[in-house]
Amino acid sequence: MSDDQPIRVVLCDDHAMVRAGLRALLAGAGGIEVVGEAATGQEALNLAAALRPDVVLMDLQLGDGMDGVEAIRRLRSAPTPPRVLVLTTYDTDADITRSIEAGATGYLLKAESADELYAAIRSAAAGRTALSPPVADRMMAQLRAPRPTLTDRERDILEQLAQGLGNREIARRLFISEATVKTHLGRIYEKLGVDTRAGAVAVAKEQRLLS
Repeated sequence: MSDDQPIRVVLCDDHAMVRAGLRALLAGAGGIEVVGEAATGQEALNLAAALRPDVVLMDLQLGDGMDGVEAIRRLRSAPTPPRVLVLTTYDTDADITRSIEAGATGYLLKAESADELYAAIRSAAAGRTALSPPVADRMMAQLRAPRPTLTDRERDILEQLAQGLGNREIARRLFISEATVKTHLGRIYEKLGVDTRAGAVAVAKEQRLLS
């Protein structure tokens, strides 16, 4: 892309009003051109293949079907992949981590100003990481936070939890008693700061404690 050519952008958001607002907003930015709009992840893939944009502005929640993270992964695996800039209201550690791991160049919150959006699109088009300040703060905090230390047996049980197994099934698979499974679960919950099975799996995935 030469300096005198506009940055070609495809919008992907399942809300038509949001897309219309973004299109109007970007019309006021010099050097940025919206070349297509998608309401689903599949539409974004089709438009990216046909139009070859420089940047896809991607929401994470896209209703039924493919979510934004899977769309990012597929976009980035294309022969001529566009840069993908997440634009969302969600800033959980899991959403941020999954998006970056899928190949997103940046992660921006919808609460940011127009100037910050313009700058993020230009950074993404140039291949530079663009993060909202709150997102950057969360990522730094996550990197600085020490990971919980789990025993090998606790990791084994977490792996089984992630597969959706119940206590009895875990006990049978690991050749231990259900009482032992419950004891290990209590220790896992305490170390991860959660009180449910789903919470334990979610935190384990966020902190990459699962293989």
